Amino acid sequence: MLKRIFAITFTAAVLACTASPKAQKPVEGIPNIKPDEQQSLVAKEVVGLIENYNYKKIKLNDSISSIIFDRYIKALDPSKYYFLESDIKEFEANRHSLDDDLRIGDLSAPFYIFNVYLKRYNERVDYSISQIKNKYDFNQNDTYVYDREKMPWIKSTAELNDIWKKRVKYELVNLKIAGTDDAKNVETLTKRYANLKSQAAKFNNQDVFQILMDSFTEAIDPHTNYFNPRNAEAFNQEMSRSLEGIGAVLQSENEVTKIASVMPGGPAFKSKKLNAGDKIIAVAQGADGEFEDIIGWRIDNAVSKIKGPKGTTVRLKVIPVGQELSSKPQIITLVREKIILADQSAKKTVKTVESDGKPYKIGIIKIPAFYADFKAANAGDPNYKSTTRDVRLLIDTLKNMDKVDAIVVDLRANGGGSLNEAIELSGLFIGKGPVVQVKDYKNNVKVYKDEDSNITWDGPLGVMIDRLSASASEIFAGAIQDYGRGVVMGTQSYGKGTVQSSIDLNSLMNSGVLNQLAALFKKKEVAKTTVNPKEGGQTVTIVDKNGIPQLGQINLTMAKFYRVSGNSTQHKGVIPDINFPSIYPLDKIGEDTEPSALPFDMVNPSTYTTVYDLNTIKVNLNKLHEKRMLKSLDYKMLKEDIAEGKKRESETSVTLNEAKLKAERDALEAKSLARVNQVRAEKGLPALKKGEKATKEDALDFIEDESMNIMVDFMKQTEGSKLTKNMNKPTPLNK
Repeated sequence: MLKRIFAITFTAAVLACTASPKAQKPVEGIPNIKPDEQQSLVAKEVVGLIENYNYKKIKLNDSISSIIFDRYIKALDPSKYYFLESDIKEFEANRHSLDDDLRIGDLSAPFYIFNVYLKRYNERVDYSISQIKNKYDFNQNDTYVYDREKMPWIKSTAELNDIWKKRVKYELVNLKIAGTDDAKNVETLTKRYANLKSQAAKFNNQDVFQILMDSFTEAIDPHTNYFNPRNAEAFNQEMSRSLEGIGAVLQSENEVTKIASVMPGGPAFKSKKLNAGDKIIAVAQGADGEFEDIIGWRIDNAVSKIKGPKGTTVRLKVIPVGQELSSKPQIITLVREKIILADQSAKKTVKTVESDGKPYKIGIIKIPAFYADFKAANAGDPNYKSTTRDVRLLIDTLKNMDKVDAIVVDLRANGGGSLNEAIELSGLFIGKGPVVQVKDYKNNVKVYKDEDSNITWDGPLGVMIDRLSASASEIFAGAIQDYGRGVVMGTQSYGKGTVQSSIDLNSLMNSGVLNQLAALFKKKEVAKTTVNPKEGGQTVTIVDKNGIPQLGQINLTMAKFYRVSGNSTQHKGVIPDINFPSIYPLDKIGEDTEPSALPFDMVNPSTYTTVYDLNTIKVNLNKLHEKRMLKSLDYKMLKEDIAEGKKRESETSVTLNEAKLKAERDALEAKSLARVNQVRAEKGLPALKKGEKATKEDALDFIEDESMNIMVDFMKQTEGSKLTKNMNKPTPLNK
């Protein structure tokens, strides 16, 4: 039905897709990149889909055009290193016309802007190469401003030259502090910039169109995304849940490759040494391969170096999250694996906590994602794999073999997955009843229920969440909280409460229209083009084996989640009952940091019956937790680390004085080591030496440890009492 509705809009516009855009203004000195006809068509159709079917029901206008314009400029030059003020003034003529241009498929203006960017980029790289062999005085007290995002645009080439000369000096002093000699540093930096120029020559129309469409769709909402044909293929490969590599999602920020998230179960996750926000500055292949600097690389090229066949070794130079690029990098060795996301099963551990001379056994179920083998399920396999099935078996073992007193479901860093699994998993603890409500773009609200009245675990229950817990995780945690079924511990979750539908744009058209498209593009390339790294300005038209141009895919936000209480999980996420400081910056990560995010709102509550009234108990748990935290060294260190991270994030410049820079870095490293050893000493662990890493077994998890203490408090608060469950019959809270 969805396909048929969309196809009506699509087909009508395709028949008029021969309209000619304005002539694109040429940029001298570079091979100019131009859009192809299929991109013009896609731009028009994405406008139609968003205006007619996006949840926001938003119409493109001058206000939206202005947002797209700012996002596009920022995507190209986020730290204002390349464009001149005169360039921006020239581009301003397009600020309020991009909406009209996209509506008719005229891409000439944004492609012209990109070509100006490419020219400026090459100018900066050429100038930097010319400055590398200069003699620099590293005893001066000058500084380099590495983050110019909030500063004005540079007025002249001379001013830009001064900034880039300092950038070269900064990169040289950074290499110098690392201990290599001057000749080697000049060689390393020369290779770095030569590589940047080589990569710039590989840009094609597919790259430019993707940047433009990202700026467009994310101006509407953060989760409506267009994928060009190649990116769509990569996205669907990831969604097929089979990858080879280190198990990390990467992104580019200010020309540095950063870890956006770590996939549970992969090599990065298992190492316990990589975290979201870490910067990867160099990559080496094998146990003794030479490191290749990847600062300034395009993200796809950086990814290609880090990914690789299973069983092979990759070494990364990493600057930990919150530290500056001048900090000493850590070298992390990983063996790539084939990551089958569907096989990242829920796992259990059992911990015993002593309190007042009595042992309490607590089972922890770590759920990395809400997964299900839909292919096996649809094929009728009675033993198909899913989150709920796995957790049910784990609970059975914890209950009957481990004899645990309580269970904690750990959803930290769980970004979600199957909605149905979130519903069924909730049913293991609350029994039959509504779990989540979904409102579509037509304002129709549907209540999704768990239909199984059987309860697998009715004892004390806790749920751990953090800022990276999103979507299905928030549905589960919200249901447990709304039903009064257990205690939610951790930090405010991500706040992703929207539902997307993936739409293959080719699938919306009938064969006749696709044949018309093939005829329109007949004069263009009729096969996939491999871009020559030595050439630029290429137009790449992607077609299938039958010569049909491929249009890509859009993930369109079409609905919104709501809890049974009526509150949306959107924007605000789930607020835990027992709150911890967030190791992730709340002002940098989360739905409420996205300017275009849908707002929080409410619908009518579902008809449901709470299991327990835990309000008084939660007040007492918070008091006990806060009292414990007054004496906790871990808690003190965590808060200090968060404050230190915020302080560093506010810094925008760095000294170019070698002695000062080295002293700052050494002091930071020594302080970090001393703090780690202070905590280890309290726990009876041996001190680490400089450069030594903790083993997996020694890895400390203060949040988990304190959550176990909270669960003990929870059990002690309810020992000897019977809390009446408002379903079936009164049941003691403690098993």
